[in-house]
Amino acid sequence: MQPLPLTPQITEPFDPFQEQRRADCPWCGSPRLRTRVRAPDPLRHRPGTFVVDECGDCRHTFQNPRLTAEGLAFYHRDFYERHLEEFAARIVSDRAVRRRHRATARELSALPEPESWLDVGTGHALFPEAAKEFFPYTSFDGLDPTARVEQALLEGRVEEAHRGYLTTPGTAARLRSRYDVVSMFHHLEHAPDPRAELRAALTVLRPGGHLVVEVPDPRCVFATLLGKWWLPYGQPRHLHLVPLANLRAELESQGCAVLVTDRSAPHIPYDLSAALLLALAHVHPLLRAMAAPVLDVAAVLDHTLAPLFRRTRFSNAYRVVARKTSDAVV
Repeated sequence: MQPLPLTPQITEPFDPFQEQRRADCPWCGSPRLRTRVRAPDPLRHRPGTFVVDECGDCRHTFQNPRLTAEGLAFYHRDFYERHLEEFAARIVSDRAVRRRHRATARELSALPEPESWLDVGTGHALFPEAAKEFFPYTSFDGLDPTARVEQALLEGRVEEAHRGYLTTPGTAARLRSRYDVVSMFHHLEHAPDPRAELRAALTVLRPGGHLVVEVPDPRCVFATLLGKWWLPYGQPRHLHLVPLANLRAELESQGCAVLVTDRSAPHIPYDLSAALLLALAHVHPLLRAMAAPVLDVAAVLDHTLAPLFRRTRFSNAYRVVARKTSDAVV
């Protein structure tokens, strides 16, 4: 009797852009995971979907499987950044972005006058440009994984440009204890290892210096209501969405004193209009034109309801200001 042929083992095809799917939470190690959304690349530079999981214990929300270094490099290439910025400009105007940066800088002007400030994930360094009005004697440097920071240096918006992440080998050591303030505005969600990025930020801070972190809030009600159309899910470039409780606990465990937690000011009024624009991004241009009045109504609702949303769980972002104490663990 001839033996039966072996059934070939079915394996997932190798994808150089994605790591293996993990079975536990990268923040607390819990195996209790659930899928929150499956979302496509909104610019359609790559087919397929990206999965966002949530930990059932600590509520950390993360891309699973995560992009590899090659995948991150692809999605940070300048041509992709340009397309993404064009898409974002249809949701939030340049004037609104600059006005927002100025308002943030004004709120942070309560900090002691810093000598040096590093803006991490600075992009075109629009925040340092706005902040100079309130901190005229401060030296602003920028760090970003794209060439935008180098262009910002050429255009005089920062005094030094550093390309990469704080966790890029050698970066934190080279900048150790150099800055009075380190800011991360919507940067931590892009970091492959947010805990390591926070530790590196404390490394480059002087004792008594301040860390400012602003990130999307994964506990936002819109994240549940809008699902894959909620813009801050940001697939495929957003790798981690850290709940406020987790971020605060991490900073305190590193020896920081948390001075401010704010869910109101960081809210960006774009949830409804952005969701509609994402849904319409790849339909026929005629249908998009027909939907333009609906998009206008969604934008009006976003801004009209913003004062209410800012004070409720509908707020889509939060900000933490912490001080590095002398016994901080770095």
